Amino acid sequence: MKTDIEIAQSATLRPIAQLATELGINEEQVIPYGRFKAKIPYENIDEAKVAQSKLILVTAITPTKAGIGKTTVGIALAQGLHKLGKNAILALREPSLGPCFGMKGGACGGGYAQVLPMEDINLHFTGDFHAITSANNMIAALLDNYQYQNRGTDKALKQITWRRVLDVNDRSLRYIVTGLNGTNNGIPQEAGFDITAASEIMAVFCLATSLEDLRQRIDQIILGYTFQNKPFTVADLGVGGAITVLLKDALDPNLVQTLEGGAAFIHGGPFANIAHGCNSVLATKMAMTYGEYVITEAGFGADLGAEKFLNIKCRKAGLQPSATVLIATSQALKLHGGVPLEAIKAPNLKGLQEGLKNLERHLENLQSFGQSVVVTFNQYHFDTNEEMDFTAEWCRARGADFAPNNGFAEGGEGAKPLAQKLIEVVEKRPSQALKHTYALEDKIPEKLHKIVTQIYRGRGVELGKNAQTALKKIESLGLSHLPVCIAKTQYSFSDDPNQIGLATDFTLHIENLIINRGAGFIVAVAGEMMRMPGLPKDPQALHIDIVDGKITGLS
Repeated sequence: MKTDIEIAQSATLRPIAQLATELGINEEQVIPYGRFKAKIPYENIDEAKVAQSKLILVTAITPTKAGIGKTTVGIALAQGLHKLGKNAILALREPSLGPCFGMKGGACGGGYAQVLPMEDINLHFTGDFHAITSANNMIAALLDNYQYQNRGTDKALKQITWRRVLDVNDRSLRYIVTGLNGTNNGIPQEAGFDITAASEIMAVFCLATSLEDLRQRIDQIILGYTFQNKPFTVADLGVGGAITVLLKDALDPNLVQTLEGGAAFIHGGPFANIAHGCNSVLATKMAMTYGEYVITEAGFGADLGAEKFLNIKCRKAGLQPSATVLIATSQALKLHGGVPLEAIKAPNLKGLQEGLKNLERHLENLQSFGQSVVVTFNQYHFDTNEEMDFTAEWCRARGADFAPNNGFAEGGEGAKPLAQKLIEVVEKRPSQALKHTYALEDKIPEKLHKIVTQIYRGRGVELGKNAQTALKKIESLGLSHLPVCIAKTQYSFSDDPNQIGLATDFTLHIENLIINRGAGFIVAVAGEMMRMPGLPKDPQALHIDIVDGKITGLS
């Protein structure tokens, strides 16, 4: 089989204007970025049509380090629905350069289930990430200038909480000192970088519903505190308009296509382990304006992405998924069943059976939200019929719908069984009204406790010294009503990545609580999570090249 990039580069792409016309988008409403990608004005969103569309969430069990294929399955499912005559549109996140050049090599799907042009999407795309990075760092520069110009006065800030960002994995930038070498170069202070995907600007961007809403959210961002312990915001700095200007063009969702010529809106890109893990509200609603079925995904396992999608994004945007697809792979099941990492590709029915406990917990969690769930087995060439048949019977015995997916090797044709099962579920037994894990009226510790005990199945939470101090500030500012976004390892239900499988007897340790008032949630940092990832020993950048004018090494 060809590599992902070979498959992508051999495809014949349709002009984006033609695809837009087929969706019902007028030519003057298409803002082209070359021949094969375009922005569509968010004003095209029609809430009446959104209410009629069927939103499908794609999530997964706890993944391996190689991932589990949510994007690939989501794309294949959309292609499979097209094969069955359904108007299905994708709403996905934009890839980050950090993982593309680090662990993953790309995030546009794989095999014969990809979004195109994959080289553009994986790299600079339409410049959204650059705009978000620039907006964030412009605030940092203006804030440092404010401190410099007001040094020695009662206007100076006691504490700055705003951090710079960069769309790379760079552990050396996590904690730095700025303003060295004399007063002409600023005021020496401790500072640091997060990755762009974890920034509050990214969250604001993805949750905003209009340019006006974006401006209001940006103005509310807390940058630091005065000597009177009052929050100092972007509005206080007086630059909300300037920052909104930097994001104005980026706010419109991006239209591209699948390998089989279907529509995909790709916009925004927060990670789910250190941020809220969902594409933009605007892209989701744009897809729902034009699609009968809209397929979206939320990062990492269902304990992270799906929990935040349902408790934060759906609650804020008024969305109601019609069904959820829960992905399992033989490799992940065996890993969580105690099989050594180096042996998870080999047949091992006993290990797979033990790993189904992880699948069962995710299934129960999704059902607790009122979701109708279709479990799918994301197939690899080394999977055995015995393992897949056993998983199917296991699901049926628990009243769960099941369908295989071979979209990686066969594209939409390989996803038709999953698409057919999904249609059956949506038409005959769709999801109930969404049930949230916690009420917004709950205090922050109570919200955390409910997520840990009901979703992660741990004993409870323990707030560290920094988190306790932050909690007092949250309460004094009257922000206890905000939802919580837990930043924790994606490899375990606990905050310990080594506790794979079915971690139960644990307490989640919250090291800090970060106020994202513009985004409208509190980030709870669990364990040793870093909001600026590092690079692996063998980064994918070592394998990315350009040969005879063609990019190689992306996947």
